[in-house]
Amino acid sequence: MEKYELTCIQCPIGCPLSVTVDGQTVAVTGNTCPRGAIYGEKEVTAPTRTVTSTVPVTGGVIARVSVKTASDVAKGKVLEVMRAIRCAVVTAPVYSGDVIVTDAAGTGVDVIATKTVLRRG
Repeated sequence: MEKYELTCIQCPIGCPLSVTVDGQTVAVTGNTCPRGAIYGEKEVTAPTRTVTSTVPVTGGVIARVSVKTASDVAKGKVLEVMRAIRCAVVTAPVYSGDVIVTDAAGTGVDVIATKTVLRRG
């Protein structure tokens, strides 16, 4: 049996969670809402993360555009996703929601712009 102590990040309360894994059974205690139980189980069985970064913009009114993964990726793939992001360069204009990297690191998840960067005038 394995036991984990976590702080829930699903809302501002930050409940202290105790997660016990015994074979296929996962028990979560300490949560004050159902989201905490879901988070605790997922964090110890299949953790995922949203990856955020920036990408250089050629010819833009600012030099970089903020980006993020369109959905969570497996925690073990975060560094590979970051390598894919570091290889990207875009040309202005870039619009919020534009796909910057398709299928980042073979995860099936796109990296999208989170800001609009217009062309330098």
